[in-house]
Amino acid sequence: MQTMDGQGATADPQLQHFIEIESQKQRFQQLVHQMTEVCWEKCMDKPGPKLDSRTESCFVNCVERFIDTSQFILNRLEQTQRSKGGFSESILSE
Repeated sequence: MQTMDGQGATADPQLQHFIEIESQKQRFQQLVHQMTEVCWEKCMDKPGPKLDSRTESCFVNCVERFIDTSQFILNRLEQTQRSKGGFSESILSE
């Protein structure tokens, strides 16, 4: 049985990689959930069996703006961290 003495279970590179991948999946799912919630509230007047063209256009535009905004914020944070020396070169190259 392994103990958590600083070398514990997370010292295994495969486990660390698995945890990082699962964390990325979780962040992605949270982002999709947030985007869905925002765009649903903005675009869906009354649910029906079929989307009309106006509603469909609204959803497409909403998703595109959400992605653009998210990317802009990430780029701005990256620039801020870079100017402060907070990111390592390995993170920036990904």
